[in-house]
Formats: sequence, structure tokens, C-alpha cells
Amino acid sequence: MKIIAMIPARYAASRFPGKLMQDLAGKPVIVRTYEAAVATELFDEVYVVTDSRLIFETIQECGGKALMSVEEHETGSDRIAEAVRNMDIDIVVNVQGDEPFTDRESLSGLIEVFRQDPNREIDLASLMTRITEKEDIESPNTVKVIVDQRNFALYFSRSVIPFPRAVDISPAYYKHKGVYAFRKQAVLDFKQLPMLPLEAAEKIEAIRYLEYGKKIKMVETHVTGIEIDTPEDLEKAKAAWK
Repeated sequence: MKIIAMIPARYAASRFPGKLMQDLAGKPVIVRTYEAAVATELFDEVYVVTDSRLIFETIQECGGKALMSVEEHETGSDRIAEAVRNMDIDIVVNVQGDEPFTDRESLSGLIEVFRQDPNREIDLASLMTRITEKEDIESPNTVKVIVDQRNFALYFSRSVIPFPRAVDISPAYYKHKGVYAFRKQAVLDFKQLPMLPLEAAEKIEAIRYLEYGKKIKMVETHVTGIEIDTPEDLEKAKAAWK
């Protein structure tokens, strides 16, 4: 089974433009993320796929592998689909460019899903982590996921799910971490399928897979990491790096 990692890297970002080129302990964030993915030693190849000439050249200058997107893309899945279209691979892992603390344990858990799926019933796997803080549970910036008894995703939302109507029950809440592992065909299918109302309303690309009947296996991780979405997050990452 040939497994690669793809790191989609847009230069523009609504909340923190240019965040991937911000300095983190002497190197840009995107370089730190690339190096972390390589250091896991889980992949046959690791690529950064980007719409930015600056990011492309930065990765190449540090000895990494980078690809320039030809088309405009709305989602990371679309960008990856274009990049892997003509590649001879089985599994592609989408590593978020703004997560420089990417760890081997979490990613290996995703890959193991496919090793334990001989009948190829699972289309993609993704990570979730338990959250307990009221602020995180209620924040629309935190995407929540609910799963069935076998940890297959039922739905993703920016709203509070499950809603705690019964005051005597304390449900578990899980944050969806935007790290995916796809079978190649699943991500190619994604690019060809039009966006439907649920995904359009929530602005969560994982919903498209569910709306079209794809099976998403969720893997719980206890590694929270730091996603760099704001300047404040960058300061937290710098402190953690030290």
C-alpha cells in the first residue's frame, strides 16, 4: 500500500493572512509542518501543494517537495484531488499546513484504519479529540462531530452537538481535527461532486462526503496540538516550541 502525505497550503487566510509564512522558532510555519510530517517516517512521500509561489519556493529551498496548483480551489480536498490525479498511490493523508505539532501517533492511527479494512468499506478516516471546556463546545470555530457505536461519523457541525436537552445526562463532545486520510478514489470523487446545502450552510467540507454516502471512520486522539488560526495561536505555538 503506497501512502503519501499532502499538505494543502493557501497563502490567503481570512482570520490570519499569510500565517503559513510566519516565523516559528526560526523557520516559517509551513516548513515546520512539512518537517514534522517527514519526521513521522510514515509516508513514501510528503508534498506541500499550494497556490502561492512564495510557499512553493520556500519549501523547495529547504529541500522539500512542493507542487503548484493549476486550478482555483475552495477546499483542501479539491487541491489534493488535483495533485494526486495522476499519481500511483493508494492512500493520501491530508496534513493541515497550520499544525506544526503534527505527531506520529495520531497519523499512524489513521493509516491503521485502512490496514484493518480488507474489504475496502471505509472511504476516509479523520481525527477527533475530546473537548470539555464550555467555550470550545459552544464556539462556532470549533467543528464538533458525533459518531455511532463503531466510531463512524454521523454528522459534523459548528453548533453544539449533541444538544444537552436532558440535564441529567452528560454527553461526550468531540472536536473534529481537520486531518484526513483518503482512499485515492474518495478524494477524486469529492472534486467531481457538487456542494450540497448542508455543506454550504456549515462550511465544513467533511459533510460533503456524508451527503454522498461516503463512510468516514473517526479516530480519537489525545494529542491536541496547536492549530495556528490567529496571531494569538502563533504566540502559543512559539511558547510551546520553547
